[in-house]
Amino acid sequence: MSAGLRVNSNLSGESSHKAVLYLALELGWSKWKLAFASAPAEKPRRREVEARSKSGLLSEIALAKQKLGLPADCPVVSCYEAGRDGFWIHRWLETQGVRNVIVDSSSIEVNRRARRAKSDGLDAAKLLSMLFRHAGGEKVWSVVRVPTEEEEHARQLHRELQSLGQESTRHVNRIKGLLASIGLALEVDKHFPKTLQEARQWNGQPVPEELRDRLLRDFERLQVINRQIRALNQQRNKTLRTKDSPTLRKVRQLLGLRGIGVNSAWLFVHEFFGWRNFKNRREVGSLSGLAPTPYSSGDLRHEQGISKAGNRRMRWMAVEIAWWWLHFQPGSSLSQWYKRRFAQGNSRQRRVGIVALARKLLVALWKYLQTGELPEDVVLADWKSKTRTSISSLDLSPVKRRQAS
Repeated sequence: MSAGLRVNSNLSGESSHKAVLYLALELGWSKWKLAFASAPAEKPRRREVEARSKSGLLSEIALAKQKLGLPADCPVVSCYEAGRDGFWIHRWLETQGVRNVIVDSSSIEVNRRARRAKSDGLDAAKLLSMLFRHAGGEKVWSVVRVPTEEEEHARQLHRELQSLGQESTRHVNRIKGLLASIGLALEVDKHFPKTLQEARQWNGQPVPEELRDRLLRDFERLQVINRQIRALNQQRNKTLRTKDSPTLRKVRQLLGLRGIGVNSAWLFVHEFFGWRNFKNRREVGSLSGLAPTPYSSGDLRHEQGISKAGNRRMRWMAVEIAWWWLHFQPGSSLSQWYKRRFAQGNSRQRRVGIVALARKLLVALWKYLQTGELPEDVVLADWKSKTRTSISSLDLSPVKRRQAS
């Protein structure tokens, strides 16, 4: 089969005997590099357009068809790497009749020599050559699953909460660092301004005015962040109590398990279980980045650790919840398995074990959401009680904050 004249039906949906224009896009902030061809052996037609110029891109596609001797109505197949521009380009291309795939950047094969030529133009040409192989049925990269616009927008709330939580931690750490420089260790809570006014530094003198003003400004910014955190938590809790959808039902289902709070249940569903269709447990482990990566060549065999190729938010939360699963579900079969295998080992073995437990727990939760099959020997909880209060990082210590997860 000539890959230049026929295209895999998964990409085009058109007659397999039609000529096809292939397009690879290398997306920059100010310019987009384009590479066109209609056959693998053909020299790529390279062009450049202004970034985000939809009319410019359509003009180049029409001109490429003309220069390459293709009919004006021939199908177009394109690709670009997943990145900052997200999914809007894919959605727009689909509305223009272009069959597009978004490629996971880390799955693209590269030359392993220490020094290799690299430029946006060369990257576009490389993508184009791999697009031909992909259209011919060869597995050359991983294709990103594109969420619907509703699914994408639903992820904004918990991602904003995570960002705000990180900002809050940075402010607290900066305040404590500045205090430590004059020999003070104060609690950063709602009474901080009054405590700061009464505090005495290492030589018995009050906190210097310039430093005190800076600390109070930092504290004001911290208060703004925590007000936003409280508001978002209240909004999320209200949504869980008053609205209904298949996604929210899954969140409530997870909240019915002791040890899983609103933060983790919401993230698990909106990042992972709510819109992805897993075929087996291996896909669950792989997409979370918790799958092992063995190295076996000749007589050399060793384990390289987890792949970390999946969703980093899921991976972080899964490991965090695995620790709390041991605390809140000590009698479950998963906790008992961990205790038999890893609890008596050293700290490294326990960390390895908790990652294995996180992977097993994710698989068990996937089965629970898919079939309703409860993990063995778990303790249930009332999900409504978990949505009655909003969590503020200013009001809770780090330990209590983790418990709220």
